[in-house]
Amino acid sequence: MLKRFARLHAFILFGGLLLASACTAQSSTTAPYTEGTEYVTLPAPQQRYSSAGKVEVVEVFSYGCIHCAQFAPAAEKLRKQLPAGAEFKLVPAPFNAEWLPYARAYYAAKQLGVVDRTHLALFAAKFGQNYPINSMDELADFYAREGVDRAAFMGIATSAETTEKLKNDLALIQKWQVDGTPTIVVNGKYRVATVHSFDEMIAVTLWLVKRELSGK
Repeated sequence: MLKRFARLHAFILFGGLLLASACTAQSSTTAPYTEGTEYVTLPAPQQRYSSAGKVEVVEVFSYGCIHCAQFAPAAEKLRKQLPAGAEFKLVPAPFNAEWLPYARAYYAAKQLGVVDRTHLALFAAKFGQNYPINSMDELADFYAREGVDRAAFMGIATSAETTEKLKNDLALIQKWQVDGTPTIVVNGKYRVATVHSFDEMIAVTLWLVKRELSGK
């Protein structure tokens, strides 16, 4: 049985903000998945990542998490399988001091418009090719190898705006009761919980998305 892959385990002080640190039986003919087992409904007041738009499928992840690297191809499969009324989003988890640079790197890459071509490449470089990619400098080196302006990357990654985004992300991740990565949250309402495989995680997510789209 898959457990929450990277667990919360400590707290660190980050700019005045305490950052939490981290990484099925089919029960009826009408609902293939069970509340409290394969998924949980989050307590009210529920909160999406963005205030409006399509049904959100959010993956809480980290480039420092090997399980996220293993899930990344499945996450891409999920993104392509989403119906027209839903969209896939990534939220980096700033759970601990080691993962904070990765969260900063994601937002820099996003602002520079290179996430689509560097997301899988970063996982591959770190976990497949065993590049030492841990610090901000090492992350900047990686993106520079990918053709990204190093100074621009560092400027965005370490900016006050990025710091504020990470504070907001952490508060939302805690509200979603996420205690590990990768975790899927659907529309700020459901969190995928105990599953046996990445394929089942995708199946539960798609079922929850269809449920939201149908208004049930």
